[in-house]
Amino acid sequence: MAKQKLEIPVKVGDDVELDIESLASSGDGVSHHSGYTLFVPHALPEDRVRARITKTTKRFGVTRVVERLHSTPDRVEAPCAVFPECGGCKIQDWSYTRQMAFKVQLVQDALAHIGKVDVAVPIESIPADEPLHYRNKASYAIEKRGKKPSIGFYRQGTHHVVDHAECHTLMKPITSIKEWLRVLIELHGLSIYNERRHAGFIRGLVVRQSATTGEALLGLVTTNGDFPQKFLADLTHESTLKRFRIQGVVHNINNSKTNVILGTENRTLWGQDFFREKLGDLEFHLSLPSFFQINPYQSVKLYGLVQSWVQSRDGAVLDAYCGNGGISLWLAKAGCEVIGIDSSASNIRDAEQSAQLNGLTTCRFVQQSLEHALKNADHLAAVKTIVLDPPRKGCSPEVVEGILNLQPERIVYVSCNPATLARDLALLEGYAVRAIKVVDMFPQTQHVETAVLLERE
Repeated sequence: MAKQKLEIPVKVGDDVELDIESLASSGDGVSHHSGYTLFVPHALPEDRVRARITKTTKRFGVTRVVERLHSTPDRVEAPCAVFPECGGCKIQDWSYTRQMAFKVQLVQDALAHIGKVDVAVPIESIPADEPLHYRNKASYAIEKRGKKPSIGFYRQGTHHVVDHAECHTLMKPITSIKEWLRVLIELHGLSIYNERRHAGFIRGLVVRQSATTGEALLGLVTTNGDFPQKFLADLTHESTLKRFRIQGVVHNINNSKTNVILGTENRTLWGQDFFREKLGDLEFHLSLPSFFQINPYQSVKLYGLVQSWVQSRDGAVLDAYCGNGGISLWLAKAGCEVIGIDSSASNIRDAEQSAQLNGLTTCRFVQQSLEHALKNADHLAAVKTIVLDPPRKGCSPEVVEGILNLQPERIVYVSCNPATLARDLALLEGYAVRAIKVVDMFPQTQHVETAVLLERE
């Protein structure tokens, strides 16, 4: 018998009235029309909207809101002038209470439906005290719009730059530095990179800022070539750099046909190629490419939480995917013996500089893939605790196998992706979840940071 063809009840361009029933993991509202699933960006449960169909597939359709017929009490006015056009903050018009409830629910759903993990402890939340102006790093894209440079972040799902004068999640000095650079780029007529034609010179800006030391580091990303001397003279004007507390200006060269922001070659145009960040009693040496948590206020809470789960334990701690050594140094400061492993040379250099800066001798750092380190694990025999903080893709099968072979007494898993967290927890057989907390590192966005304590049964 031939398979019956599914009739899609709508077509692109149709307007339909919808009651929003639930939320998808993307933060989009979910509704149904004649049994057909429709995703409604920027809609919340209890909303009733008139929405226009923008895309259809066999399984679902996508819409955009044309008119709000009824709004939930959970909606607030977004402070940003380019919301929701800019793709940086998808849930900025949600109340903060609603944002936190959504993130906890995301983790619950992932554990139940993806990992099928039975967790006997409640999922607790650690909300942000600073839900705005918390980000300490901006990676701006640049696009030519007419005769002027457009500087900002991409519209969601596109490479179209949404220009803006202010971002309400960034620390305010970062925006001031960006606007100063806009004036210089326009004044000197710098050639703007066109990614479709792979032509043009300047393709991005990176600004890093410390809330505690006030220091900043500036990166200008270009294709091959040199800046005009008059531009450099204005860029490195000492009084301006001192006003912004810029410690160094770095020229990063990225000539690849890629959407990766930074290239591999860095030249210091002025000052030094690093700045100092401070969390708690620790100082950190950070270069332009090194990884560091973008929310320093919540980082202190996260590191303190990890320390509370690790403290007064026997044996060494392995800080896997250690980045610039933030957790390693925090635990070493508390008296732990720590081995930090990361595949990035720049991360390891910064971690070693920071250890020396703080006079910490109980942590050492190894540049190596975690897969290789766990496969040749003789040097990890003293490890009783593993702290995992992997990228969004989670742990590879080789890493999971290596952990199970090492048999640590406890694992602290820090995750930025509930789906891969749930998958990996299900694979870590023989370990029980003793605590799980959602730490809101990314207010106004749908992104979730979760910390989990596991102990060997």
